[in-house]
Amino acid sequence: MLNQQKFQLFPPVEPYNSSFLDVGDNHTLYFEEVGNPKGQPAIFVHGGPGGGISPSYRQYFNPEKYRLILFDQRGAGKSTPKASLENNTTWDLVSDMEKIRTHLKIDRWVVFGGSWGSTLSLAYAESHPQRVKGLILRGIFLIRKSEIDWFYQEGASRIFPDRWEKYLAPIPEAERHDLLNAYYKRLTSEDYETRLEAARAWSQWEASTSKLYTDPDAIDRFGDADLAEKFARIECHYFINKGFFDSETQLLGNVDKIRHIPAVIVQGRYDVVCPVTTAWDLHRAWPKADFHIIPDAGHSMSEPGILSKLVEYTEKFADLP
Repeated sequence: MLNQQKFQLFPPVEPYNSSFLDVGDNHTLYFEEVGNPKGQPAIFVHGGPGGGISPSYRQYFNPEKYRLILFDQRGAGKSTPKASLENNTTWDLVSDMEKIRTHLKIDRWVVFGGSWGSTLSLAYAESHPQRVKGLILRGIFLIRKSEIDWFYQEGASRIFPDRWEKYLAPIPEAERHDLLNAYYKRLTSEDYETRLEAARAWSQWEASTSKLYTDPDAIDRFGDADLAEKFARIECHYFINKGFFDSETQLLGNVDKIRHIPAVIVQGRYDVVCPVTTAWDLHRAWPKADFHIIPDAGHSMSEPGILSKLVEYTEKFADLP
């Protein structure tokens, strides 16, 4: 039986506060507060890296119950400098989250992240477990070599060969044995047209594969020059640097630090971007966390079954002490 949707998004809501925070290293972050200033504090950790926030993300949280913080990570969205790779690492972003928390005088909060957002949420929670009330994680991604190879070298290519041809197009055949490095060279080129061609191909490949049913509007949106460059440059920068982790097992190896935190893992069965095996590995390492495989979903948080389960848990976690 297919997953039955029970929970819907909340109505659109505008921030009651939006501002910029200077976090040093020549970076300034855009952030916003939504909902009830006296509600349950929560932070939304967007994907990518480089994806930025969207107004629809606010709608996963009951505005009467939550004081929701959303922010654009370094180089993404409205944060400046645009698409900057300087001083842009996982640990810079973990530090930024702490600076936001301190700036807003929040003691502890619920942390919500999907895809790369799940990676950063885990890294933050394992670094500052005393600051995390609960974790809502979706589309688990750990930046292991097998995960990067699957999506950017060979694997997903066998499911979407038509879209894969477009991804390969900017790269000469002589360089296709190492597509990550080939893309990195072009995405960091001083020539704008070279960067843009690579950025669009990279970004639209991900947009083409993110949902159970391909969404042409999403593919078009990720072809936007500004979004594509931020998204592709920052993603490739993180992946070429292996997420800036000491080892690719670091997040799984440190689960003991967060084992006591209420948590849920939500995963689409047919997620091609972040295959279910990664979520399964996290589940095996952390069986105490609630675990839900959505049987009729891919990667996107907007797919009905995933959306419903995420809202179900934001409602549950609204009452965490």
